[in-house]
Amino acid sequence: MRQDDTPVTAAHVWREMTPEQRLAAAGALWSDADSVHQQAEAVQAIARQLRFRPQSVLKLAPEKRARHLASLRAVSESLASRALVVYHLTARRPMLEAFLDSLGIAHENGLIAEGAKDAPEPSRLRGAASALLAAFPAADVRIYLRTLAAQDPGTWGPLGSIVSDLIPS
Repeated sequence: MRQDDTPVTAAHVWREMTPEQRLAAAGALWSDADSVHQQAEAVQAIARQLRFRPQSVLKLAPEKRARHLASLRAVSESLASRALVVYHLTARRPMLEAFLDSLGIAHENGLIAEGAKDAPEPSRLRGAASALLAAFPAADVRIYLRTLAAQDPGTWGPLGSIVSDLIPS
């Protein structure tokens, strides 16, 4: 939750990312073969911003498309959600693994194993978040934990207030 108690959304997390984080997330999205729908959505958003035809955006080099996508502060929930997932799975996997290990949650390379979906106690979440802060940059930990809260509020919702306490914006 944000300080005004409204739910954290992936689109809000996208806006909170640093330009470098958004560029890495955009690059990961363009490189992900399973993100075709969101790539098409990104092409439309970039075309609107640049006042280009979508076909012209598709002709741009992937690096340029990534830069243009990263420059968009407002993107749809589905686009932000997918970009955040592929970003963390490609660029931040060691952090995912460390967090799940500290919680004792079964996973395969940072992906939660089937059936391991019980919500951890808030005190355990706080301890795991503190351990991440000791091992990884605060800006990366903040985005990761807020992404979890946005993706699955039922399981990870308490992370919103934990992040606000541990890593003020």
